[in-house]
Amino acid sequence: MTQRKLFVTTALPYANGKFHIGHIMEYIQADIWVRVQRMQGHMVHFVGADDAHGAPIMIAAEKAGKTPQQFVAEIAAGRKEYLDGFHVRFDNWHSTESAENTELAQAIYRRLDQRGLIARRTIEQFYDPVKGMFLPDRYIKGECPTCHAKDQYGDSCEVCSSVYAPTDLINPYSTLTGATPELRSSEHFFFKLSDPQVVDFLKGWTQAPGRLQPEMAKKASEWFEAGMADWDISREAPYFGIEIPDAPGKYFYVWLDAPIGYLASLKNHFDKGQAREHWHAPSRTEASFEAFMGDDSVEQVHFIGKDIVYFHTLFWPAMLEFSGRKTPSQVNVHGFITVSGEKMSKSRGTGIDPLKYLSLGMNPEWLRYYIAAKLNGRVEDVDFNPDDFVARVNADLIGKYVNIASRAVKFIPGGRLVANGAARLKPQELVASVAQLYEAREYGKALREIMAYADQVNEAFDAAAPWKLVKEGRGDEAAAICSECIEHFKVLTACLKPVLPQLAGAAEAFLQCEPLDFSNAARPLAAGHAVGEYKHLMQRVDPKQLDALFEPPAEAAPAELAAPVPGGEELAPTIAIDDFAKIDLRIARIEQCERVEGSTKLLRLTLDVGEGKTRNVFSGIASAYEPAQLVGKLTVMVANLTPRKMKFGLSEGMVLAASHADEKQQPGIFILEPWPGAQPGMRVR
Repeated sequence: MTQRKLFVTTALPYANGKFHIGHIMEYIQADIWVRVQRMQGHMVHFVGADDAHGAPIMIAAEKAGKTPQQFVAEIAAGRKEYLDGFHVRFDNWHSTESAENTELAQAIYRRLDQRGLIARRTIEQFYDPVKGMFLPDRYIKGECPTCHAKDQYGDSCEVCSSVYAPTDLINPYSTLTGATPELRSSEHFFFKLSDPQVVDFLKGWTQAPGRLQPEMAKKASEWFEAGMADWDISREAPYFGIEIPDAPGKYFYVWLDAPIGYLASLKNHFDKGQAREHWHAPSRTEASFEAFMGDDSVEQVHFIGKDIVYFHTLFWPAMLEFSGRKTPSQVNVHGFITVSGEKMSKSRGTGIDPLKYLSLGMNPEWLRYYIAAKLNGRVEDVDFNPDDFVARVNADLIGKYVNIASRAVKFIPGGRLVANGAARLKPQELVASVAQLYEAREYGKALREIMAYADQVNEAFDAAAPWKLVKEGRGDEAAAICSECIEHFKVLTACLKPVLPQLAGAAEAFLQCEPLDFSNAARPLAAGHAVGEYKHLMQRVDPKQLDALFEPPAEAAPAELAAPVPGGEELAPTIAIDDFAKIDLRIARIEQCERVEGSTKLLRLTLDVGEGKTRNVFSGIASAYEPAQLVGKLTVMVANLTPRKMKFGLSEGMVLAASHADEKQQPGIFILEPWPGAQPGMRVR
């Protein structure tokens, strides 16, 4: 087999927060594929990095009282705990805030400029006169120009799905300061994505067999039919990013330098000398980044989520091609991860916190196995169902796989294997099929074949009934049959190794065999080979651990109050206007109100918030109001509060009421009621 040379990456996580379960799913998918390649003797460089630039990070760092560099460095320092915890083995982890990324981004830009593919145009943009900066789309809100929904972002409407320019918004305002933005002109730099030569290249590249999944190639065709627009690659100071050469005060838009971070991390890996052991080059020069990327046989493979396909299948390959660099060989796209069919939400108890998972003592390989069992080569969402998780892990890994070794070794005297004749199953066929399925990222199919094989081994064991053979004085026959089962266990271990590296390592220690790969998996151990003492390889999932994992975070307890002041409680700490702007307070009409069966505190309110539909809200005001008193009244509600699952139903907001800290203290609870003339849907500012 010819050795492949592979450069593999996952999407770069934005360095403004911790890893979430979607990151972990992607890393597990890529890590399994990389391990499969290495088990076949291929050379792989698997690298990642933090996406560390852009206005959101600059603003978050400012709020935290830190420099952007300090902010992203602290985020990066927490990555290892996640990666090590879930056995994800990158060869190198770097950052787009690096000398390598600056050098490469500026070099690629210069080459594109030399090719005549950079245009300079004066455009009008919104500018926040209070903050003193041009506003990215996400920091502008206003009234949708199509459906007139309030408080929509500067690029699209969440109500009617219209797409528009920020300058089309009615009554726009800055989400940073609340100020009305001003239109100002500035020169911007554009990559000519609409240039005929670029379009022709991309049409050929996206439709090349094996480059993209069929659904992604089809999506690219739709983009071409709609027409390519040039890509704005510049941003104005102040901005945290890489400066554009010969353009003072201009910076690369984060999406230009982010994917270049793949190359920067690989270059950093080579420059540190860590790649030579894979490269097997006689000198450092030949083991250089430039030599590796200049090798035509090198394959560049990306694993990404479906939300960033446009950047990775249009901008990224076009930038590489027209700067004279190698383009990706494959872009493998996956869907999102949901819980029991719902989008993740920590507050509703439908989110999976990776570190909480580990802190509860849950085996990371349970999650690796379960995710792998749900993944395929298509762009489909992966659903995590807690009951299915418990059943699948316990049945497959404990009841089928581990069970083989624990049962069979008992009937092999001294643990010494005996000759067992021709194998009754076909391990070579299993290994070949599983390797092909892994290569195609059909992990679920691979694991189904592995477990079907395990079923056959267990059925053969049960049919032979070695415990009966021993009682009948036919211990040699029992040892031969059980030795064959141990051989099959070894084959299954090799097939599961990319998914369960730690468990496979423990199984190899028990088998006392050389490290398993796809070349030696089906090679029998010698007669007389002694296996080690069997120790339990994996614990079952305890359903109580899943209950703890999905337990919603406890509601924050009221802060201990300072000494009472006349008229009520101590004032809360001062906040900035942008903190207040995050809370969307709306006028709501109470259409219906009723007591909640099983609760003495709650009323169920049906509210009209001007959306063309009603919302359901539970409020602990039953001690102060009879339902009939509230029907038809106007009140104020928090409209952008995350919906919360309660045992009585889903609560989709919160109505506002006034009271002392101790609600039993007189005069009691008072729901807020606007003056006559206010209408449902009006925002309280």
